[in-house]
Amino acid sequence: SPGGSGRRVFSPAGEFREFSRRQLRDMERLFRQYDAGKDGFIDLMELKLMMEKLGAPQTHLGLKNMIKEVDEDLDSKLSFREFLLIFRKAAAGELQEDSGLHALARLSEIDVSTEGVKGAKNFFEAKAQAINEASRFEEEIKAEQEEKKKQAEELKQRKAAFKELQSTFTQ
Repeated sequence: SPGGSGRRVFSPAGEFREFSRRQLRDMERLFRQYDAGKDGFIDLMELKLMMEKLGAPQTHLGLKNMIKEVDEDLDSKLSFREFLLIFRKAAAGELQEDSGLHALARLSEIDVSTEGVKGAKNFFEAKAQAINEASRFEEEIKAEQEEKKKQAEELKQRKAAFKELQSTFTQ
């Protein structure tokens, strides 16, 4: 779009509620680790390197198919959002066992499902757990906000005490 990047704001925690904040941070760290160009995308060559380092090298065609499976904007590279889709599909059992994406999700050391990635039963259990994790996520945010409020109040009190002390010396 003219005058802007045309991108909408993406909130991983809002859209991918099935993952904890720690899992999202781990996934972001993994994404950034392999985003060699530091452009916010993992392109074909970066994905090739990633899969080799994870011990599951892919053919050129295999890499293209991996990107194609989650490439919603059809730019032939993975954004962080599209990268997260890999782990969502893995947790839901929606990836072929022999696919490169399944290997990526399994080998990445990010535990997206303690029960595994097979079957509808696990999928629905994961959905129920995601609801619980979403409320836990909200509780974490509230706790962080309360801590910030507490710190701000303490700072305000210290400043008031300092001003009071300062006024005794300026009189």
